[in-house]
Amino acid sequence: MKIAIIGAGAAGIIAAITAKRLNKNLQIDLFDANKSIGKKILASGNGRCNISNTTITSKNYLGENPDFVNFALKEFDFKAFEKFCKSIGLLLDIKPSGKVYPLSNEAKSVVNLLELALKELNINLYLETFIKDIEKIEDKFVIKTQELEYKNYDKVLISNGLGAAPQLNANETGLAFASKFGHSFNPTYPSLVGLQTENTYNGKLQGVKKECNVSLFINGNLEQEIFGDVLFTSYGVSGFAILDISQLAALNLSQYQDVKIAINFFPKINRNDLADQIQSLFKNLPTQKAVDILTGMVSNKIAPVLLDICKIDINTKASDINAKQIKAIAFQLNQWKLKIIDTQGFGHAEASGGGVRTAEVDNKTYESKLCKGLFFAGEVLDIVGNRGGFNLQFAWASGYLVGKYFGK
Repeated sequence: MKIAIIGAGAAGIIAAITAKRLNKNLQIDLFDANKSIGKKILASGNGRCNISNTTITSKNYLGENPDFVNFALKEFDFKAFEKFCKSIGLLLDIKPSGKVYPLSNEAKSVVNLLELALKELNINLYLETFIKDIEKIEDKFVIKTQELEYKNYDKVLISNGLGAAPQLNANETGLAFASKFGHSFNPTYPSLVGLQTENTYNGKLQGVKKECNVSLFINGNLEQEIFGDVLFTSYGVSGFAILDISQLAALNLSQYQDVKIAINFFPKINRNDLADQIQSLFKNLPTQKAVDILTGMVSNKIAPVLLDICKIDINTKASDINAKQIKAIAFQLNQWKLKIIDTQGFGHAEASGGGVRTAEVDNKTYESKLCKGLFFAGEVLDIVGNRGGFNLQFAWASGYLVGKYFGK
């Protein structure tokens, strides 16, 4: 049997290894547009490779039907993943948070060991090979590049992801291939990405970073709350809390909903207590400027912007700030609202949402329900995971199921 795999990322690689281990007689050709395999694996976790997570459920995923992942995550759970890693010589570092990294703390070691496994199994690697088209003639598939044709494939796996990180040759050709065989797909959008805000304060807050509580409002309704780092930028906001909340924010932006966030700089202090603390500071230092006193509790970049929002002159002394103004300052620090107008785009996104509709794919084999012999795995499907190793785990799990089916 002859198999073509389009995309040498996590899903494609594990599918190839799993299939060939089960059936040595398979001819497996693995195609990728890059000079080497696993480019997104190398980029994950800031080069450390957040390779998986020990606590994964369908609640860690977004898509038209997040429950689609359940069978794959059950069949290829963390224990199964750990066993696979040991089989290629990879030891893992499991953090208390559930995040999993290679013990070497380097993504490069993960890719090196995967590459060695592919070579040992005599899986054919076609690198720097950009697939332009796929055809099915009778019951065989033909894979086409600009210059060449690769013929007589019994099965084809599309696992070349979507548009996140175009600098790594990421693209949406997988959707074009899927469409050709009758598949529909949900619109794609950048996920795990910085958010552009309507008001950027002319970049005055750029570089300010603080652990905050971030609330997401869709059409005025509270949808999500996340605690973590918030980083103000020239375009809006980033940081881990923003990346996490960006998933639902970006999905709703793609559907033209009204998206706002509210940042609470002091989530452990209620608004009245915060106002009391500010009032006490002002009372103790009546002759000093309010803007200077506020730098004792917030960044010196925030203080002048805060007063401007509250319509208080920057030169106002503490003794001249009244109770109503103090409440306004406390309210703003407790609920700093920002309208989200866009994301930073696929070029800055860690993942892509949207993709091939899972209703058209078998959740046990990942074979197309519309075209026999055509399979999908990983990011090309309408499944996107939270930050923390969830996207890679879905890629491993879905690729494993395809490989297991190929190896029968």
